[in-house]
Amino acid sequence: MKRSRSTVSSAVLALALTLTALTALPAAAPAAQAAPTTTRPLVGTAQGRLAGQTHDRAEEFLGVPYAAPPLGNLRFRPPQQAARWSGIRDATRQASACVQFSPFGLRDPDAVSENCLYLDVYRPRHTRPGDRLPVLLWIHGGGYSQGTGTQFGGRTMAELTGSVVVSINYRLGQLGYLAAPELVRDNALGSGSYGLMDQIAALKWTRGNIAAFGGDSDRIALWGQSAGSGSICALLTSPHAAGLFARAVLQSGPCTLLRTPDPAQAADEARAFATAAGCPDPATRAACLHKAPASDLITAARTHPTSGPAHGDGLLPTQPSEAIAGGSWNKVPVLIGSTRAEGRFFVALTEPHLTAQQYADRVNATYGQAAPQVLARYPVGAYPTPYDALSAVLTDSTFACHTLSTARTIAAQAPTYVYEFDDPRSPTLHGAQVPGVDMANAHSAELAYLHDFTMADRPLTAEQITLADRMKRHWAAFARTGDPNLPGGTRWPVAGAEHTVLTLNPQAVRTSATFAAEHQCGFWSGAAARPGRQGG
Repeated sequence: MKRSRSTVSSAVLALALTLTALTALPAAAPAAQAAPTTTRPLVGTAQGRLAGQTHDRAEEFLGVPYAAPPLGNLRFRPPQQAARWSGIRDATRQASACVQFSPFGLRDPDAVSENCLYLDVYRPRHTRPGDRLPVLLWIHGGGYSQGTGTQFGGRTMAELTGSVVVSINYRLGQLGYLAAPELVRDNALGSGSYGLMDQIAALKWTRGNIAAFGGDSDRIALWGQSAGSGSICALLTSPHAAGLFARAVLQSGPCTLLRTPDPAQAADEARAFATAAGCPDPATRAACLHKAPASDLITAARTHPTSGPAHGDGLLPTQPSEAIAGGSWNKVPVLIGSTRAEGRFFVALTEPHLTAQQYADRVNATYGQAAPQVLARYPVGAYPTPYDALSAVLTDSTFACHTLSTARTIAAQAPTYVYEFDDPRSPTLHGAQVPGVDMANAHSAELAYLHDFTMADRPLTAEQITLADRMKRHWAAFARTGDPNLPGGTRWPVAGAEHTVLTLNPQAVRTSATFAAEHQCGFWSGAAARPGRQGG
């Protein structure tokens, strides 16, 4: 179906772009300290000098401020330039996560702060200014309501591939996305998408400072997953991000799946949220929201979750998918893909043990008159369990076929490479396991292969590490040249009429021209598969 707004796909859009943020976080980054020993790596930025640390064959600069703390009068306002400091700032501790609005939460719920606009930089050991290494700037997922860049270390990527990795925080929930008219009139963009503004500020900081870390400001690849990928779809179409990056990597967040609210919808959502947060009066709403405790905002968000960035303002003039389809976007080479069984994650979190009848009821409630066609295409008896059947419906109708749709649109305008991650024994995200439920290849499964983090429920095997190393090299090659191919490896063709997909599997990395057929994308793009009604 085209841009399904069904109950099931709406659940995906709301959870979607969700990433479980479950690892413990350190305290906020310290301010400038006494000069460190000369054995530590030193870098000079526009704000002052940094002293990082060496870790194996990489160097880390952690908790680096890219904007002023968005506190007091700066809450609900565009990010401001970070202050300069004197002396040498210690950069060996990560900053706190931004305030979390998801009920999933962090393992350490106290390790959060509104003072969170920091980033981490990783580079190969002994890198020097002028080395002009490719740069991968990571934007984490989490449904625009949770997560943190500090969970996604880039040390292994940097040392293995000779690249510089930047991982950022940005404001979340209604602190990051709130288009109340009483607030947006205070900024020239007329926008309440403060989290998206933060990402642009981090990108500008990176472009202005990365040469000092040995990176090449003309070879910055934006790289994100889930809501992070959705954010990059917005950055691809924002005029304020034009010229700031050279490539884009979209993981499990295709642009045709992203549906940003228009100004009227965003304003209505903001008014309802403000009322729930105890700020119902338009005359005092702005002052009330500025002063409201973050805990009150989090409580209100439980019944009024954010929709993420809105369009129709000076920051994001047009719905991203429509801008890309119309050719009005910041054209760069794109690498895009999904996991083999994305839907397993969402079904496991909501209804992992549903019965065959409940499966049929769910499909009927979602697709109305088209439900018999869906049930005929996805008969429950063809799958090990009803959970697997519903997971297949969600995977194909949303992530898989929207990935192909987005790739087709972009490929007609810019070099595009498509992948599918397929490891039937991939680890599950820590804290998201459901007894008796297969979570391999689910949404977020590929993250353990690309980052240094502890979100997987078990370490990768030697065979999986081999695949992980290859994936890192593909991603870094793409950042370096706009082409992810590796010398001597399986040829990864640019997407064309056949839309060949590279399958990333521990047993064999191979190309496939059957992706559309395997995920029944012809069916899902047809008018007959449109949902009949909202409900369920």
